[in-house]
Amino acid sequence: MTNTDAPASAMKADLETMTSLAKRRGFVFPSSEIYGGFEATYDYGPLGVAMRRNIRDAWWRAMVQERGDIVGIEAAIVTAPRVWEASGHVDVFHDPMVDCLECHSRLRADHIEDGTCPECGSVGRFSEPRNFNLMMRTNVGPVEEGTPAYLRPETAQGMFVNFENVQQTTRKRLPFGIAQIGKSFRNEITVKQFIFRTREFEQMEMEFFCHPDDSMTWHVYWKKERLRWHYSLGIRPQHLRLRDHTPEELSHYSKGTSDVEVHYPWGWGELEGIAHRGDYDLRQHAKFSGKSLSYFDPDTNEHVIPHVVEPAVGVDRVMLTLMMDAYDEEVLDGGDKRVVLHFAPDVAPVAVAVLPLSRNDRLVPTAHRVWDVLRPHFRTQYDDAQSIGRRYRRQDEIGTPLCVTIDFDTIDDDAVTIRDRDTMAQVRVPVNGLVDELRTRLDSMRPQIPSIDEIEV
Repeated sequence: MTNTDAPASAMKADLETMTSLAKRRGFVFPSSEIYGGFEATYDYGPLGVAMRRNIRDAWWRAMVQERGDIVGIEAAIVTAPRVWEASGHVDVFHDPMVDCLECHSRLRADHIEDGTCPECGSVGRFSEPRNFNLMMRTNVGPVEEGTPAYLRPETAQGMFVNFENVQQTTRKRLPFGIAQIGKSFRNEITVKQFIFRTREFEQMEMEFFCHPDDSMTWHVYWKKERLRWHYSLGIRPQHLRLRDHTPEELSHYSKGTSDVEVHYPWGWGELEGIAHRGDYDLRQHAKFSGKSLSYFDPDTNEHVIPHVVEPAVGVDRVMLTLMMDAYDEEVLDGGDKRVVLHFAPDVAPVAVAVLPLSRNDRLVPTAHRVWDVLRPHFRTQYDDAQSIGRRYRRQDEIGTPLCVTIDFDTIDDDAVTIRDRDTMAQVRVPVNGLVDELRTRLDSMRPQIPSIDEIEV
């Protein structure tokens, strides 16, 4: 978080509103809630699972499927402890921790503003700062005192230690990337802002290996490309910015890091980091393992240690950002309030809702027939509970772009009504052209994305 200069258009949802909506509609539940909950852990409900899958699919499509220079792996969550010694996590992966002497809360020292405890408001009543390692320990083996190990705090190291395996099996030449999606764990001192900062989270990371002479050019390229990706999800550009780290902020390995930041209701916060890691990781693992991790360039007949540019973003944080950015409240004629999530079609958990006008026995077979037609093509939901008006509002609140209503005329003319979430306009179309019509309308609701040349960094 850097400053609180707000964009012209601020997000309309505060954290309490979003937390309530997420639980009420089945996006996110507090974990172990029937036992009183467990701090900073969450379970994802039916809509949350669908939305997270959409986010992962969108990232994988952009980073791997649509490119020829990036491949994917899935590395183990628990790895040899020496991996974390080599990476520096054992020695330097710490946050400064203090105790409030009034309320006994444990806090990150660098998150305390004006010497005031954010929990109880006392001023200047803190213990001396001490380092706290963020890695979660575990034991591996059949006995309680088995070999100490760690749950990975990031997915990156699994890609570095597999650099040679991937390069040799894929025969990739520089530049090329290795991508991975997976769970990471950090024993954060303070966890807050709902799913923005948690101890268990899912990362989408890519390590782009390139020649040292070209690395700064590639860093600029990935800053632009990653900003474009967030635009493609439908996040409003006025809520995003790209910020370069100052020299004092840089990690021990970084030759340059930039953050894609979002203006949340509590201020600017990091959504994604794009780090120039230099050759630090490959050199460290070569040193600790005794295995050369250089790359032989057949064009120049030289061995080089590649430099690495790493875009890294969390699934959970992207999901929270999308929900807060899409949230809107509208006052309709008559004074009723309509809550809408204006999701882009590709991230909305439900793309098309199928709504029979009622549960009348004459309508149900036709409604199910229409649903059968749509399910192979779209993410659908069938909803027949309560009045049609309430169901429209319910679909608006979960961000469904289009609703298809089956009424009694459908039985005779085999036509249905499509209702647009954003305009609430309705149009009647025949069932035999419904799939094509829905595809056309969903395409028209996708964001317009600038070219990479149109983005300045």
